[in-house]
Amino acid sequence: MGGDDAVFKALADPTRRALLDRLRERNGQTLGELCEPLDMARQSATQHLGVLEAANLITTVRRGREKLHYLNPVPLWAIQERWIHRFERPRLRALSAIKQRAEEDSMADQPDYVYVTYIESSPERVWAALTDPDLTAQYWGHSNVSDWQPGSRWEHRRTDGSGIADVVGTVLESAPPRRLVMTFDSPGDLPPTGPSTVTFDIEPHHEIVRLTVTHANLADEAARQAISAGWPAVLANLKSLLETGHVLPQAPWEMHAELRAEQMARNDQPDAQP
Repeated sequence: MGGDDAVFKALADPTRRALLDRLRERNGQTLGELCEPLDMARQSATQHLGVLEAANLITTVRRGREKLHYLNPVPLWAIQERWIHRFERPRLRALSAIKQRAEEDSMADQPDYVYVTYIESSPERVWAALTDPDLTAQYWGHSNVSDWQPGSRWEHRRTDGSGIADVVGTVLESAPPRRLVMTFDSPGDLPPTGPSTVTFDIEPHHEIVRLTVTHANLADEAARQAISAGWPAVLANLKSLLETGHVLPQAPWEMHAELRAEQMARNDQPDAQP
């Protein structure tokens, strides 16, 4: 079934639309949380969620024993572009801008970020690419340095010999080669909401790996926008390195050079280092 067909089929059912509404109200819910207000059996909800996932309207992330569900609006946007946008472009652009501002305001309370990519590799190689200082230096422009034991400190150090760490944190969970959880913040005082956390989930499937990065407890919308530019750039370079043996011909984060320069300038200050 084609992409649009699968989306239209998924949206044709009022129960599935209700599930999407639930995720629009609060993203990242478990199966039990989705079932409770809808008075629905878990088996029925699982079937409906399977249809939504097949249509790429939702994505799922494992967090411990829980399976969290997230809304993916991209297929809906594609339908809007194809069937609506071209006919009333000026008015819909204005409405879209209003909608985007409203969504950004609603996300400010919980601006978590989830990114999924698929890599032709093994879990062991992906784990090494995330934790080996020489490999991270190649595709990230920084070396990730730690012994990667729970409770240990880790640093995201520049490769210019300065020894400056632009990100530091603590390893919270380390289960090679499947899962790594760590705090992830600039050096110095923590945000009032506490440290942000990054989770890498590595799931093998035959000869490919699904790598899911979840960045939670972000300080504000500005932080979410910054990492929304950063993670795709870093992971695209990682994917290229593992699949082709070399990184992309230009560093992808250079397309957002102002964000990177701003972060590094903050950490260049004498009092930025712990």
